[in-house]
Amino acid sequence: MVPIVEAVNVTKTYMLGKVPVEALRGVNLKVETGDFVSILGPSGSGKSTMLNLIGALDKPTAGTLLIDGVDISKLNDNQLADLRRRIGFVFQFFNLIPRLTARDNVELSMSISNIGRAQRRKRAEELLETVGLKDRINHKPAELSGGQQQRVAIARALANNPRFLLLDEPTGNIDSKTASEVIGLIKKLNVENNVSIIMVTHDQHLAREAKSTVQMFDGQIISEVVNNQ
Repeated sequence: MVPIVEAVNVTKTYMLGKVPVEALRGVNLKVETGDFVSILGPSGSGKSTMLNLIGALDKPTAGTLLIDGVDISKLNDNQLADLRRRIGFVFQFFNLIPRLTARDNVELSMSISNIGRAQRRKRAEELLETVGLKDRINHKPAELSGGQQQRVAIARALANNPRFLLLDEPTGNIDSKTASEVIGLIKKLNVENNVSIIMVTHDQHLAREAKSTVQMFDGQIISEVVNNQ
């Protein structure tokens, strides 16, 4: 089976004025279907650059990065946009539309797909039930707690049957008790629904909740460990 992500000697260099800055330096990484991998590192370690590359938001300077078997360096802007539709993004700050209900926020993410209105609504309601929000489908974001908003964001990310979820500090904007509930949901989706997950974080405790942790420092992977579940 083709890995969902495979990086081979990937480098990324940015220009800061006339000064080249090496954000990634020869990164090698493989994530298989059904994995739950955390990418851990402090600010400046290269984890955000890895997130941008894995999310097809940027291309490597050198090396090969395959997303679902596709070399992203060879894709044009339209092809990259199509690839991003196969990735479910979950952000720290939820990014929900305030004037829309939970159901409408999830349903909106399917509007670019060739899915009928009734089918979109049915899937949105099913996903909200999956994340434990069956009784909140008609509530707007301001009427939901931070944890509930993140659950809506997860349901939205799942709406188009993505190949994997890419999580960016998914518990960084909620309290510790709610964070525990959200990470419990993420683990359940991984184990029971076989949802592949890549999570980027600076939080060591959160990183250990994944099946394995890749630690980054100064643009390189310095360790890969299997976590005790």
